[in-house]
Amino acid sequence: MYDEEKPKKGSVTEKSVEEGVYRADDKYQFDAHDLDQVQRRLKQRHVQITVCSVGEMTTWAPVSGTFPHFAARWVDPAFGFAVGWNYFYTNVISTPVEITAASILLTFWDSNTKHQGIYIAVVCIAICSINIFGVKYFGEVTLIIGLIIAGLIIDLGGGPNHDRIGFRYWKNPGAIARANLVSNIDTDRFLAILSVIVQASFSFQGMELVAIAASETESPRRNIAKAVRRVFYRITIFYVLGILIIGMLVAYNDSFLLQKSGTASESPFVIAFNRAGVKVLPHIINAAVFTSAFSAGNSFLFCSSRILYGLALRGQAPKVFAICTKNGLPIVAVMTASSFSLLAFMSVSNGANAVFNWFVNLSTTGGFFGWFSINLTYIFYRRGMNAQGFDVKKNIYNNPFQPYIAYWGCLWTLIFILVNGFEVFFKFNIADFFTGYINIVIFFSLFFFWKIYKRTSIWKPEEMDLVTTYGNLSKGIPSIEETELPEIPPRNIWEKIAEILF
Repeated sequence: MYDEEKPKKGSVTEKSVEEGVYRADDKYQFDAHDLDQVQRRLKQRHVQITVCSVGEMTTWAPVSGTFPHFAARWVDPAFGFAVGWNYFYTNVISTPVEITAASILLTFWDSNTKHQGIYIAVVCIAICSINIFGVKYFGEVTLIIGLIIAGLIIDLGGGPNHDRIGFRYWKNPGAIARANLVSNIDTDRFLAILSVIVQASFSFQGMELVAIAASETESPRRNIAKAVRRVFYRITIFYVLGILIIGMLVAYNDSFLLQKSGTASESPFVIAFNRAGVKVLPHIINAAVFTSAFSAGNSFLFCSSRILYGLALRGQAPKVFAICTKNGLPIVAVMTASSFSLLAFMSVSNGANAVFNWFVNLSTTGGFFGWFSINLTYIFYRRGMNAQGFDVKKNIYNNPFQPYIAYWGCLWTLIFILVNGFEVFFKFNIADFFTGYINIVIFFSLFFFWKIYKRTSIWKPEEMDLVTTYGNLSKGIPSIEETELPEIPPRNIWEKIAEILF
């Protein structure tokens, strides 16, 4: 499946091989093949959630740069350039957002707002240190299952006050709040649901992390395939059930939920457990949510640094960002991405809160572009596989509903890009309009800049490079023998449970 081919004449220079940065072949328009220097240290449990399209492409080609690389390799080099830089700044500005969230959660134990700057500094140092000194501690902690179980116990009257909540709040004030945008109740509630979906998408960003982590994941093809197959029940448990429990525990018009204190006391779980008379559990919950925010910030920093590294490998960013340590860490890319974490200090000033909310909106829209790009790239990839006679069913991971899932994904992400800032048309605000739609201008500016500068063109299905490995240089798509380690089966019941869950 991964036949070795000799380098085409003129495509690689000896100097570029030594530097680990490959220059563009004029014929092929872009730097298609990476010399991956990063090391495979992430395990399958770190990969966690993903989506079908990126999972299938990544199990075929687990390389650095991943889906921006795929976009350049199988759609258009200019498209890959735009996708890569869009995804870089989307993740790099999300890092300080999560750092701020983590520092705010610490105020649950210390209400002195003057200390927030200290907490931000500590969280920044911790997250940056993890990314610099090793990825093996990445993404280890999640307690959402504990939240769901504890929330269900409280809802059924298992708390000290024995108040059985049930679906009380679904009846009064109701399950769905109004958006207060139009007078018609049903239309207004629909707009409220749409608004929540758009806002919640920020929390779903990172599902594609499996692709970014592919080049550093042990046995990437096997482990990524496992992660993709488990996506359904993980989303069901971690998101759907979590939202259901929150909706049962606290009413949307709860005075504590709406007090805007800027501290973790606004958390619906904390409110519910305090009200039920549980004294210790809110502290545990706050600690769990803190680890979640910390892990998310770590994830965004990891993603942005690897995307920048991949851009440098393809010649779409300065080659200095492709420098790695002897242990395989893209140190310059990590340090550069880490510097953006300092933006978290903006939250110390009250006047900067509005700017920080803009970061969230920009990141959300950028995330939609990322998802749209993944699905569009898959559609092109699938056309190329069919045109060149590859049987996609022989890939380590293949979803039988493809390419229809990709078409469906393109449709909905495109809709969300267009409606992301829809509320501004009811209550117009130039700042909100700017943050809601500026990403469209940025993305197409990046695309046309590279297209004009490099004079690129869209790849024809029969011309896509789907197999190049370049012999012993490990350049391009690595073989299965190069990436996969022998699988060790679970030895006892606990390892079997862990295998299912993680």
